[in-house]
Amino acid sequence: MAPSVLPADWIKNWEKSGLLFYIKCFYGLTFCHPLFCIDIETSCFEEKSKRDHFTQLVGACLFFMPDAVLKERLDPETLESLGLVKQAQQFNQKIVKIKTKLFYKQQKFNLLREENEGYAKLITELGQDLSGNITSHLVLENIKSLIGCFNLDPNRVLDIILEVYECRSDQDEFFLPLIKSYMCEPQTLCHILGFKFKFHQEPNEETPSSLYHVAAALLQHNLIKLEDIYVHLLPLDATIMEEHKHEIMEAKQIARKLTMVVVPSEKSEDKEKDKEEEKTEKRPDNQKLGLLEALLRIGDWQHAQSIMEQMPPFYATSHKPIALALCQLVHLTVEPLYRRSGIPKGAKGRVLTPLQNKRAPKPAETFEDLRREVFSMLCYLGPHLSHDPILFAKIVRLGKGFMKELSRSRTCGNCEFDTLLSCFLSIADQVLLPSLTLMECNACMSEELWGLFKLFPYQHRYRLYGQWKNETYTSHPLLVKVKAQTVDRAKYIMKRLTKENVKPSGRQIGKLSHSNPTILFDYILSQIQWYDNLITPVVDSLKYLTSLNYDVLAYCIIEALANPEKEKMKHDDTTISAWLQSLASLCGAVFRKYPIELAGLLQYVTNQLKAGKSFDLLILKEVVQKMAGIEITDEMTMEQLEAMTGGEQLKAEGGYFGQIRNTKKSSQRLKDALLDHDLALPLCLLMAQQRNGVVFSEGGEKHLKLVGKLYDQCHDTLVQFGGFLASNLSTEDYIKRVPPIDVLCNQFHTPHDAAFFLSRPMYAHQILSKYDELKKAEKGNRQQQKVHKYITACEMVMAPVHEAVVSLHPPKVWDDIRPQFYATFWSLTMYDLAVPSSAYDREANKLKAQMKAIDENQEMPLNKKKKEKERCTALQDKLQEEEKKQLEHVQRVLHRLKLEKDNWLLASKFSLNCHFLLRVTIAVFMFNCGNVFSDIIYTVASCTENEARRYGRFLCCMLETVTRWHSDRAIYEKECGNYPGFLTIFRATGFDGGNKADQLDYENFRHVVHKWHYKLTKASVHCLETGEYTHIRNILIVLTKILPCYPKVLNLGQALECRVLKICQEEKEKRPDLYALAMGYSGQLKSRKVHMVPENEFHHKEQPVRSATPANIQNGPGSASKPAPTKPEDGMTDDADKSKDKSQGASKPANKANSTATKVATSNGNSAPNSTKAVKEKDDKEKSVKEKKEKKERTPGSTPETKAVGKDKLKEERLGKDEKARDGKERTPKTSEDKMGKEEKARASCNLEFRSDKESSRERDVSKESKMKDSSKGEKGSTAASLKSPVPRSESAESEREQKRRKLDTHSSPSHSSTVKVSIHYVNHNTATQSKSKEREMDKKDSEKSRDRSKEREKKEDKDRKDRKRVSIDFTWMFLCLPSDSSKHSKSASPVDSPRPTDKDKSKSSKSSSKEKTDPAKPERNSTGGKKESRHDKEKSVKKEKRDSSGGKEDKKQYPLISQ
Repeated sequence: MAPSVLPADWIKNWEKSGLLFYIKCFYGLTFCHPLFCIDIETSCFEEKSKRDHFTQLVGACLFFMPDAVLKERLDPETLESLGLVKQAQQFNQKIVKIKTKLFYKQQKFNLLREENEGYAKLITELGQDLSGNITSHLVLENIKSLIGCFNLDPNRVLDIILEVYECRSDQDEFFLPLIKSYMCEPQTLCHILGFKFKFHQEPNEETPSSLYHVAAALLQHNLIKLEDIYVHLLPLDATIMEEHKHEIMEAKQIARKLTMVVVPSEKSEDKEKDKEEEKTEKRPDNQKLGLLEALLRIGDWQHAQSIMEQMPPFYATSHKPIALALCQLVHLTVEPLYRRSGIPKGAKGRVLTPLQNKRAPKPAETFEDLRREVFSMLCYLGPHLSHDPILFAKIVRLGKGFMKELSRSRTCGNCEFDTLLSCFLSIADQVLLPSLTLMECNACMSEELWGLFKLFPYQHRYRLYGQWKNETYTSHPLLVKVKAQTVDRAKYIMKRLTKENVKPSGRQIGKLSHSNPTILFDYILSQIQWYDNLITPVVDSLKYLTSLNYDVLAYCIIEALANPEKEKMKHDDTTISAWLQSLASLCGAVFRKYPIELAGLLQYVTNQLKAGKSFDLLILKEVVQKMAGIEITDEMTMEQLEAMTGGEQLKAEGGYFGQIRNTKKSSQRLKDALLDHDLALPLCLLMAQQRNGVVFSEGGEKHLKLVGKLYDQCHDTLVQFGGFLASNLSTEDYIKRVPPIDVLCNQFHTPHDAAFFLSRPMYAHQILSKYDELKKAEKGNRQQQKVHKYITACEMVMAPVHEAVVSLHPPKVWDDIRPQFYATFWSLTMYDLAVPSSAYDREANKLKAQMKAIDENQEMPLNKKKKEKERCTALQDKLQEEEKKQLEHVQRVLHRLKLEKDNWLLASKFSLNCHFLLRVTIAVFMFNCGNVFSDIIYTVASCTENEARRYGRFLCCMLETVTRWHSDRAIYEKECGNYPGFLTIFRATGFDGGNKADQLDYENFRHVVHKWHYKLTKASVHCLETGEYTHIRNILIVLTKILPCYPKVLNLGQALECRVLKICQEEKEKRPDLYALAMGYSGQLKSRKVHMVPENEFHHKEQPVRSATPANIQNGPGSASKPAPTKPEDGMTDDADKSKDKSQGASKPANKANSTATKVATSNGNSAPNSTKAVKEKDDKEKSVKEKKEKKERTPGSTPETKAVGKDKLKEERLGKDEKARDGKERTPKTSEDKMGKEEKARASCNLEFRSDKESSRERDVSKESKMKDSSKGEKGSTAASLKSPVPRSESAESEREQKRRKLDTHSSPSHSSTVKVSIHYVNHNTATQSKSKEREMDKKDSEKSRDRSKEREKKEDKDRKDRKRVSIDFTWMFLCLPSDSSKHSKSASPVDSPRPTDKDKSKSSKSSSKEKTDPAKPERNSTGGKKESRHDKEKSVKKEKRDSSGGKEDKKQYPLISQ
């Protein structure tokens, strides 16, 4: 098309008229505004001149200003003066009419009543069939025609369109474009819809769902705004908040009513009131919730979310229609992803058609898409997902699919799914678990949820359970009600639970636990903590639980154990609380019977040990005992102890009280839990460290009873747990987890005994595996070849161990023993050394008896009979095979020990070879008996309760052997008579079995046994009188254990009985446990009275008779300077200790002090009669002494007891102020004299006397006489006696420690706090050969040689002893080492004879001994005198005559092996 050309005329006209008009308009519009303002101002002036000037100005402007602009702006009067209008009044009237017509005159449209035909045609047009080619555009044109033709009201037409749309709500695609095209003003639509909603807000009206649909559709297509329509809806938001608060208060009130105790009449009244309230109350129509439901159904999630945000949490979804609508929307959204990753194999499921609405949420194709909208939908849904269990299962399965992909992504190093993992955990916390609470006993959903939860670590699971239990139930009123109802139902069930109705009660518990396990188990555990008899029925009733419930139960148990509000000790702080013991028992029973994961419980115990708390080891002990069948008992019979030395099968059958069967599966579960979480070794190490540290960490704050119990618990649990690991872990697993012995001790600071306890099974496994390899490599059936291969395997395995143990001790230790001996000692067990054949036979006989009983049982079915017989036969075969295997193993081990024994001890340090060591075993036994029975106070006081039982069992075993020898002379002669252990003199030429004079005869042995019994009595009475809890408890336990063998003497038993009865009276109200122990022992002691004998029947007792020979001459040449010890009951160590002091030059006053308390020693150990003349001379003095003592006892301030106590206290103060001064006083003779005098006074005032007053007074007189004679001796006799004394160097070495111990006894010692001393006098028994040998050693030549040797050995051994004091090695076999010279004998014997001193005392004793040794000649210079020399010459001549008459050989050196 060609462009149009403007004609030339038009251009000319434009130049003439158009241009001018344009200029006029431009200038007119420019100047009209100022002219309008000037017009208003001039009209107000009174001067007409100015008004005229303005009129002229405007008239001049008419050329370029259009008239229309001036008429619009200027005043009518001005226009009239300018001539633009004719009359101003008419002009004003015309303006008013035009404005009224424009703004105030209403157009008249025909309403429905006025125009029926038009509206009828409109309705027909909208209601026609829309299936054809009819579109909204065509219908809109017809509507416009109808409006124009019938003059219809447009707003009324819109209202009719909405009415028809409401009736045909499924035609969204037609009406929405029609409305949008007809009127797109949101305000008009909101007003019309608001009028419609308001019409239905009447009290009894209900808003139709179609109206909600129309409003939701208009909102989704943005035809209206939510803010505009929301204000037209009822109720108000404030009303909704008040309603929500009211619901919460009502729920809490209901919960309060359920927990309160209500009378039955009041309960019925409350129910009637609740029914009436339900009838009267009717919830008004909530239009906001109706609109929300409609929005959810059409998929408008954004507007629905906006509405829910303005309401309280979960208020909207608490209405079931809204919850179902939201669930349906989630169904449609997750459908594609569920089909791809969530649906199980083989399941089809119902296919859902997606929404056709393009504005609906997009379906999720990947797990990342779930974060877009699905997770937020589920969070708004909350606990009301319970309305749709299918959707619940879908979400859980999607979670399982996600966890599988997460595991794959982590193996590939992809960590993008961590955010999704946290989202799934939040959904589980906020949606899944609360929804399970509102589901009524849906076990399937519980198992489905466990399928997801088991893929989480237990830390995540337990956190979810904690949130569920402690926070979820307070988030919604409905959950508050459910919690109260669950507790009420749990109370109902637990009140009726017994052993008889376990099955029906278990079903009720199962139903209740499917939905609310946390609340149910919390109440059940609270009941068990109060009533432990509920444990068995509760455990049996838990068999109907789901896997999730079992896991929740484990969490609830751990939470109950870790409750900070509960004290784990009783109010007396001495015992563990009963609630903790009940929970521990429940743990063992539940975890054994049901498949519950153990990782959380084991980690809890580990964490408690890390924190230094050992109370919860009780839980581990119960779990291992019930699940593995390994029992740790405090009281074991001898049969059980014997069975514990056998194999695993024998231990299980005869070693435990409770025969726990079928522990294979449970022990496997426990082992897997330990290995999967690497807790096996940490638990062992923590227990070992805690065992040693519990005394220091708990000792200052807790009661000693509790500290001892915790120590025992640590030790027993370590032994039990280590035994479980050794018997259940494979060789590879054990070796892989247990580090070498040096690493255990040096890096992990594990005690040596615990380290070897853990390593011992590893060594046994390695030796056996290496032994099997060697057997396969070289085929040989000869027994000798097998033993050789076994020894080779031992050497290969133990060689690194021998190198490793060297670092455990200082190098000085290995100067005496070899690492091979050390490692062999710690690596062997009783299983390796002896075969309990009697225990195997006993268990086999039991099985035979069981089989016989099964055959005789006629009521048992045949099938069960057959199974039981097969079980017994299988056990019998296993026991036989195990016994055979152990027998072969023991033979190999013994052969290995025989070959290795020669290399255990260093030959340079010991003169006796190992062959002789094996022969002097009885000597060691006698030596140890003397040490053990000498003073048991320290040992008893330092024991825990379990250690006291074991110590009592040890003493009982020793007393059994001693009693058997004591009972019959023939047995003694057969088993002891010809053995070197019972020599009284050890000669350098070796042991000559034919020399009966050197042997300890039977009667002297009986004296020794009586002496041991007496010492036990003295120690027991002392412990009972201390008043200390630990002393009394432990000695009662020990006495109960040794009751079969002690007491055997009647007066000793009566003394014990009196003290025990006193304990019963004193402790009945104060300490009931001590009262129970004392009463039990008292009853058993009374029953043993018939077996007790008088003292003269127990051993041959002779009355002391005065002898014409002085006591010092009878005791041998050296007895002048070495009198009988002040405390003969302290054993042979006392004699040895005093001999050392005297040999180093004790002064005259010291000899006097020592001799005051001595008793007359006979020549051959028998109570030889003394001179009758001396006895008669002292009979008269006895009465006067008694009278003086009685007078002193009447005045309490002057009694020897009180004086001794007062002086002891002064000594304590001085000891703390000046240690050096105390050491000096120790070494001075005056101090020792005073000290001995005080001890003698304390003994004289004792309440308990085992001898008659007459006999004791005679002995005191004899001792005074001997003291008078001793004081007249000179330096030469003293020196010769000290050098030629037959007492070995061991006595001199021991005297130093004994002096220290006696000094500690006089001070405030925890074991010697009582001031009551028991005065028991003994006659020193020496054999005839010993006295002869003492006389022969008075030779001057031999004394000079022995002096030189003794000086050299003292210097050498003093250095060795200082080094040995740094390390304490507890070897029983060390006592086998009897050295050739007396000084070395003293070094090995002295630590056993005396109780263990403190480090401070050790250092002091070493200092004092070194000072005494550096100046041995000093006391000799002070004791010189002519009279003494002449007396010594006379004494020497008498001894020489006796030596000539005896005819003994002088070249023999005397070394007594044992002292009595």
